[in-house]
Amino acid sequence: MFLDELKWINESGLYRQMKYLQSPQQPYVKIAGKSYLMLSSNSYLGLCNDQRLKQAAMDTMEKYGVGSGGSRLTTGSYEVHKKLEDEIAAFKGAEAALLFNTGYMANIGAISSIAGKDWVIFSDRFNHASIIDGCRLSGAEIIIYKHCDASDLETKAHSHRGRRALVVTDGLFSVDGDIAPLPEIIQVAKKYNMLLMVDDAHATGVLGKNGGGTADYFGLQNEIDIQMGTFSKALASEGGFIAGNRGLIDYLANKARSFIFSTALAPATVAVSLRALEIVQAEPRLRQSLIANSAWFREKLREIGFEIMDFPTPIISVVLGQPELTVNFSNRLMGKNIFVSAIRPPTVPQGTSRLRINLMATHTVDDLAPAIDSMAAIGKELGILNDTRN
Repeated sequence: MFLDELKWINESGLYRQMKYLQSPQQPYVKIAGKSYLMLSSNSYLGLCNDQRLKQAAMDTMEKYGVGSGGSRLTTGSYEVHKKLEDEIAAFKGAEAALLFNTGYMANIGAISSIAGKDWVIFSDRFNHASIIDGCRLSGAEIIIYKHCDASDLETKAHSHRGRRALVVTDGLFSVDGDIAPLPEIIQVAKKYNMLLMVDDAHATGVLGKNGGGTADYFGLQNEIDIQMGTFSKALASEGGFIAGNRGLIDYLANKARSFIFSTALAPATVAVSLRALEIVQAEPRLRQSLIANSAWFREKLREIGFEIMDFPTPIISVVLGQPELTVNFSNRLMGKNIFVSAIRPPTVPQGTSRLRINLMATHTVDDLAPAIDSMAAIGKELGILNDTRN
């Protein structure tokens, strides 16, 4: 049974294999002894190999050891957990916060605890899989609204008015790199008395004047009921969190199964998140460099003939359509020592397979320029780009 399914996956261009890195996540990584330009990492600020973060981990291991020893509600809560929760709450402009082991666990734990069978959940069509799974686990009625379309959300909310309801959306969408229209969504949520939850996994540390995420980007920090985020991307650590009012956080600590029944994050991991959070707030130049790199790369891709959407984020999608073509392009880039992931169904809808490029603050134009040349050459070889384009 499994082999037959794997055969179909392979023939459909959807087979996935892991590539094993032999070096830290940084502009260049080593795989099987070779150096590759990394253009697919979520380490947006380039902090995964930062000496300050490594030192924070080592110092904390000396003090607390390597494991947490239990769940948070038994023996696994340490002073550093409380400190990080206090700091992330302040960073997000919330009363309190609760740590989860991953962003996936934060989403499924929060959504399935808050909403029940008598609820309705309004979910953006392109929300992350962890949101989708959380909605399903809740048992609530799920209404999908058109991507980033507050008007469609309002139409559907009006049809279900009077029910207990939750609106949930990614803040920064991880596939296309577009940003949810929070001002309009907030208006709809308030009009129909619905709770609003924003998944800021990819926006935390990246967007906003202070790096606070999507709400910070729009200046709406006090308008979001439930803020979710992760430490595993821009903050170069591990874990997720939910931030909100004190009642919500106390409720989740007593109801969210993915929190209650999981061993706590190791103290050293938490210390890394704390130090990274300090750096994000103290060094805005990292975000500025990241956004500048992204704007430059988008423009160069347009110049060589690719149709690229214009978003002020470090996620750049090159939509190619069919999975086989996308995998072929990705493999040819690997042949030129450039690591760009091929994103295919079910991550994206059929017919929209794409190369997803994630840049880092620590990339330079000298790093990136050869990648543009390689993408132009491969695009022409595969008949995607016209040879007459400059």
